[in-house]
Amino acid sequence: MIGKICGTGSYVPAHFLDNNDLAKIVDTNDEWIRERTGVVRRHIIVDETTVSMSVEASKRALENSGIDPEELDLILVSTFTSEVLLPSTACEVQKELGAVNATGFDLNAACTGFLFAYNTAQAYIASGVYRTVLIIGAESLSNTVNWEDRGTCILFGDGAGAAVLKAEEGEAVRPVTHSDGSMGDALTCMSRHRKNRPIEGEDLDSYMKMNGQAVFKFAVRCVPEVIRETLEGTGIAVGDINYFVLHQANKRIVESVAKRLKEDISKFPMNMDEYGNTSSASIPILLDEMNRKGMLKRGDKLVMSGFGAGLSWGAAYLEW
Repeated sequence: MIGKICGTGSYVPAHFLDNNDLAKIVDTNDEWIRERTGVVRRHIIVDETTVSMSVEASKRALENSGIDPEELDLILVSTFTSEVLLPSTACEVQKELGAVNATGFDLNAACTGFLFAYNTAQAYIASGVYRTVLIIGAESLSNTVNWEDRGTCILFGDGAGAAVLKAEEGEAVRPVTHSDGSMGDALTCMSRHRKNRPIEGEDLDSYMKMNGQAVFKFAVRCVPEVIRETLEGTGIAVGDINYFVLHQANKRIVESVAKRLKEDISKFPMNMDEYGNTSSASIPILLDEMNRKGMLKRGDKLVMSGFGAGLSWGAAYLEW
């Protein structure tokens, strides 16, 4: 059995900051940010939360799929920025949706999180444990950004994306994932709930810190490699892929991956100009946009690839 995506949904806050807004906060400008990242705007929560965005994206995915909440067997939420530690975000979503028959839990793999949630759902479906799974990537990254740090505040935004998977007859292509904890210092964010946290003054360790050059070099090397590794031995050539749905971290990274795979950039849809890097929400938000624009046709061959903190990375092949 395999899990087929039968519905997608997404939600982003209405409030946004564009590059000119950030130029009033830190030493930067619109041209500098566009050239180096491809980001123009990023949507920022005001009254929304990780839970509320997850719920709204899920409602839209369920409506798109034609599946009732009571049919869900499992809810998986990928996030590291939920305002709720207990109960899990997934259980809060279950409550709000009325998905009374679903088990729910969260996982944290940062920017690779939605891909890992997708793989986890596929494993449960293949084993016969569950048949209908809702997967969500949601982040309130603005809560973890130091707005005086130019290296991070220009990149990140808030949002949520969701997809519904339903079991069908078939055999999935084995996804490929990797982690390298020895490179974890390249992207970090310490918990605000820890012993010996500074009582007075600002706890700068509780904001995201990133070695941008290290992350960039890692991504442009590892993403093409893991895509080839995923397709190796399947009889599916890189050139057969209709779309490469990559984590929306940086325009230069996506362009470099396309160049290394020797594929036209038109196969690599991007939306980081509007949303910035939304971590685990970026792939499902992009997937939902593609779906609702009518870009995806039955039988299209896609590769999803995530990469980020951990460091972790991976890729999965699917047919629409």
